[in-house]
Amino acid sequence: MSPTAVDRIAGILREQILDAQLDAGTRLVEADLSDAHGAARHTVRAALRTLADEGLVAIAPYRGARVAGLDGDAIAALYELRAALEVEAAHLALARHGDRLPPSVHEAAEVLARACGRPRPRWSTVSRAHADLHTSIVRAARSPRIEAVHDRLTAQTRLFLLQVRPHYTFARLGDEHLRLVVDLEAQGPEVLRSHLRVAAGSVVDGVPRDA
Repeated sequence: MSPTAVDRIAGILREQILDAQLDAGTRLVEADLSDAHGAARHTVRAALRTLADEGLVAIAPYRGARVAGLDGDAIAALYELRAALEVEAAHLALARHGDRLPPSVHEAAEVLARACGRPRPRWSTVSRAHADLHTSIVRAARSPRIEAVHDRLTAQTRLFLLQVRPHYTFARLGDEHLRLVVDLEAQGPEVLRSHLRVAAGSVVDGVPRDA
């Protein structure tokens, strides 16, 4: 089995999922994917396991693989974990940069705003820029352990953003994140908790939760 082939198939499927080309619940049939991508079935199977480890694919015994979705409980749990990591990261970032955020954070916010402001924004580009902005805040904390845990959430965060998408225009998404960076410097890290809560709350009430 070639790791390069596994990575290639996983990469193609990852972008199709995160670019909303494959909806939550879509079946991912090994035989069909093998034919479509000219890859052996064991290569496809390994690629699907890679995506399952990232939380993008759900694999059930005797039922195969499907594109994963986030229910209300998963969204709430993801919010809680992101808030714990990102708010503390913002606190450290501000403390270590004289109550300012470094240029990398401001640049990432501008990249996101530009992606949102294009005449025909591409969702995968916006989603990646959004993830890069939040990652830049975490990187600015200079805390390798927070960074390592946060990195493992990137795919699920982008999956969550797909569910936020119907509740936001591109303009609103860009503007809110530009304002987030300004407010972090003016008001402190707790504004990031509010920012994450609003995003989660915009969808969680309409998403089923486990009883």
